[in-house]
Formats: sequence, C-alpha cells, structure tokens
Amino acid sequence: MSSLLQTIEVNKQFGGLSAVTALNMDVQAGEIIGLIGPNGAGKTTSFNLITGVYKPTTGKVLLDGTDITGMKPHRITRLGVARTFQNIRLFKEMSVLENVLVAQHMRMGTNVFEATLRLPSYLKRERHIHERARALLAEVGLSEHEQAKATSLPYGKQRRLEIARALATEPKLLFLDEPAAGMNPQESVELMDFILKIRDQFNLTIVLIEHHMQVVMGVCKRMYVLDYGVTIAHGTPEEIQNNPKVIEAYLGVE
Repeated sequence: MSSLLQTIEVNKQFGGLSAVTALNMDVQAGEIIGLIGPNGAGKTTSFNLITGVYKPTTGKVLLDGTDITGMKPHRITRLGVARTFQNIRLFKEMSVLENVLVAQHMRMGTNVFEATLRLPSYLKRERHIHERARALLAEVGLSEHEQAKATSLPYGKQRRLEIARALATEPKLLFLDEPAAGMNPQESVELMDFILKIRDQFNLTIVLIEHHMQVVMGVCKRMYVLDYGVTIAHGTPEEIQNNPKVIEAYLGVE
C-alpha cells in the first residue's frame, strides 16, 4: 500500500493557544484510521486543517504526494477528499434526494450555456446524476425517503444522508466526524458494518473521529490519540487500549 495522506509537523495556533502541535499522520490507501482523544484534544481542528477549513500555522499536508496545505476546501474536494461534520450540516429546506444532487453538481461538467438551453448533453448528464443519487440513497437505505425533507429523518438516518452526500462528490478519502454520536447500541453496531461496506464498495480510505470505543476499536486498523493537541500515542487498537498514557488521558475516564 502507498501513503494517500501525510501530515508533516502540522501546527495550528490561535493567538497564543496551540490547538494542534506537530501532527504527523501517515494514512495508507484503503485503511480505516481512528483519531481519538478527550474533548478539546484537537481532533476536529486536525480535520479542518487537512480539509482546508483552516490553514496550518506551519507544516505540510500531502494528498497522494501533492501539497494541499492551505488549499481552499472546494479545491481539496475536487482532488477527492470529503467529510461529514460533528454537528450534522444538511440543507434543511431541501429533500433527501436534493441534498445528494447538490453534492454531485461539482462533477457534472456542464456550463451555463448548456444548462440555460437545456441541450441534450446537459439533459443526459442531469439524468445520470439523478440515477446516481438514487443509487447512493439505496446504498445507505434511504430510497423510501427521497422526497422527504432532510430534517424530518430520524437522527441516525440524517447521519447516513450526510455520508451519502459526501460519497456523491466521488471521494477517495473520507473523513467522518463522530458518526456514531447520538446513536443507540444497535445503531452503532449497524454503523460499523456500514463503514466497512462503503470502504470496500467505494474503494475508500477513511479517517474517523469517534468517542464510541466499540465502533472505533471495531473498524480501525490503526489509531492516533491526541491530548491537548499533541499526539500521545499511535498504534493498533490493542496497543492503544494498553497504553498507560492513553488510559490516563482518555480511556481511564470513560
């Protein structure tokens, strides 16, 4: 396997506060990697640095060997990076289907002229994105809800819709920010199977932030542990579970 993502000595400061210090991650193509730690440890900030929401104070972010440090989020998305958010960010007034359609337009490849005149080339692409959006909804078990308003879905299904919308951008690297948040034990077990399924079906590499230890230990091959912005451990789930620093900083307070 080859490195799909590397962060090299990435630092982020907000004024005098160091939110992330010397983040060094190496993610291989096809892996599912966990990023864990207490609240305020710098996990979501790390996602934001990689996906272009924040620009690192120092350090580099490489995607397939290409330096994407400080690139705008839409450019990073075009290169094959997608994400979900800790707090669900659906288009509230749109239907379930429309939420997925919107995400596909960046890949549609049409121009204003074609769209205004509704040329055959435009109509063909439009049919294609509708077909693909419905296929994605089928994959996440939401076909029967495609005309419902996105916010009318139960919480767990809103999470799945957000993942479907991310998949619509055709990513090779997917970041999931606390996908099990708010789920009951049965939903969490189903989520583990779902994450493994989409990894294989869409040929994805996945990095996830998660506090639900059953989920993160169940799907991740390797894990990074942050505390106050500093990486205090890196290893397999077994190594992390038995690491004294991790037990003291995080697992011991669960």
